[in-house]
Amino acid sequence: MNARVLFDQGTPAPLRHSLAEHLVETAFERGWANLKNGELISLAEEAGFAVFVTTDRNLTYQQNLAARSLSIVVLRSTSWPRIQRAMPAVLAAINGATPGG
Repeated sequence: MNARVLFDQGTPAPLRHSLAEHLVETAFERGWANLKNGELISLAEEAGFAVFVTTDRNLTYQQNLAARSLSIVVLRSTSWPRIQRAMPAVLAAINGATPGG
């Protein structure tokens, strides 16, 4: 699965190296670092991203994600060592992400 993946602010950049089969960009790289989540997600959809990776656990309560064409993966931590230990689950979530999920 070669998906376009967008990292939100706070998503550890080293995760990118574990997603070599995907095209990964960050909100910062795109100049979107200061956008609110709703606007950021809308722009990501318009730009053709398939997956949005964030550490904002409140996102699911703040946004109606069911109608989105973008999949959202919420990491439970910003700690790279913790994410590394959970890497099989993280990769499964990203690789198996479905629109609005």
